[in-house]
Amino acid sequence: MPLTTTAELVTRAAAARSAVASFNVITLEHVEAVVAGAESAHAPVVLQVSENAVRFRGGRLLPLARAAVAAAEHAAVPVALHLDHVQSEALLRQAAEAGFSSVMYDAARLPYAENLAATRAAVDWAHGRGLWIEAELGQIGGKNGRPPLDAHAPGARTDPGEARSFVADSGVDALAVAIGSAHAMTTRTATLDHALLARLSATLDVPLVLHGSSGVPDDELTAAVEGGIAKVNIGTALNIALTGAIRDFLAERPDAVDPRGYLTVAREAMTRAVARTLKVLGGPGPGSRHALGGATA
Repeated sequence: MPLTTTAELVTRAAAARSAVASFNVITLEHVEAVVAGAESAHAPVVLQVSENAVRFRGGRLLPLARAAVAAAEHAAVPVALHLDHVQSEALLRQAAEAGFSSVMYDAARLPYAENLAATRAAVDWAHGRGLWIEAELGQIGGKNGRPPLDAHAPGARTDPGEARSFVADSGVDALAVAIGSAHAMTTRTATLDHALLARLSATLDVPLVLHGSSGVPDDELTAAVEGGIAKVNIGTALNIALTGAIRDFLAERPDAVDPRGYLTVAREAMTRAVARTLKVLGGPGPGSRHALGGATA
């Protein structure tokens, strides 16, 4: 079916007090697995490409973006494309023509005033081209090999009052909030600050996003969605599934040289991980809380 937009999926999810899953993709196998898992769960999904993934692909966005667009257009469920953790102005300006409907513009590393100014400029440019913009306030941590911040470190949590001002002054369409998760976690041991999430949800009038969801246990993730998270970002969980499947395959077949064998089992493992996550989120599907299509998702 035709590409849908991140704005449509997240807005519908937020209205239904549900969440749409957004999976980071690095290879074609990631893309295929996310779409197959979403089809298995009868759920809409967002394919997201990070600036780090673009860097890994030699700085070229279009090869992976065009593969994602083609996969989305042949999917049996709604699929949107999102450009994630963008710091490069040049990359931001490629988003719309590459098929992306949304961008997470990441200036959270900067002091508040600089973050606000940079984000405001990005929003003004992006809105003029029909792009939906997500930003981040507070430090979720764990990106680029950096450890997550201690729960009590300055900036380790999103302040509701500061967030209200930031959203109003920047014009962003969604906000990623720091409530206890971290990027690149390989264990599901994160404990979320649900009291803070409740305050943020009551204070802000834009959808809230949870980054680092691979490290969040099922019950914590479900509670976060019930507490107001409308977009859930997942990346490391797919890489764990992919790498584990390849390790097992090659351990059993040390003489194997054809990559199709181990990439097949890797893709299947990621597909299962996607489908499982979507079921935990209670996404659309037979017997779930929401219906796919015209109803809220």
